[in-house]
Amino acid sequence: MTASTTLREVIGLPQELPRPSDSALIMIDFQNTYRTGVMRLDGAEEALAAGARLLAAARAAGTPVVHVVNDGGEGTPYDIRAEIGAISDEVAPVEGEKVVVKQFPDAFHDTGLEETLKGLGVTGDLVLAGFMTHMCVLFTAQGAYHRGYRPTVVAEATATRPLPAPDGTVLPSEALQAASLTTVSDLFGTVARTVDALLAPAPAATPAG
Repeated sequence: MTASTTLREVIGLPQELPRPSDSALIMIDFQNTYRTGVMRLDGAEEALAAGARLLAAARAAGTPVVHVVNDGGEGTPYDIRAEIGAISDEVAPVEGEKVVVKQFPDAFHDTGLEETLKGLGVTGDLVLAGFMTHMCVLFTAQGAYHRGYRPTVVAEATATRPLPAPDGTVLPSEALQAASLTTVSDLFGTVARTVDALLAPAPAATPAG
């Protein structure tokens, strides 16, 4: 089977990963919600550890950081007033970092995220990480693209869960993860497979002649 040409290639959009120092980091729904109970994700702990490395690198580089949390209301797994809905300690905001509360998969929808980014002077590249890959990460990448940003998803710092498919079978989390990231890279943005791939310096240009 031969892979089709991506929409990004057809349109002529860039394929290169951004420089983290020229981007803003959006940490999406790194909540305890996804570490236990009914919403526990496959690979959540590994993704959280990768997110912590990414966050530490961003802070060291002086990169603007915005945390996003989903508020589902009291008594839900997304109750941000309870421990279950809190941002995990490993990636908790520090003083000066903005927190945006959302209630839809697209973190730009009906929130102050865009205004927050403008206030930070961010107009271009965004680095996205968090939960869940097929839902809030994917749709926030789409929302960013529609608003003129250039999103990049760090695959290692995302995770999802197995879900029932329309044909009655169970779609493994690995398949859903791959499909979601492929959807991003087809049009909405670029995908860095690992934190190290994003942080690696670009190769030096070969001198002409």
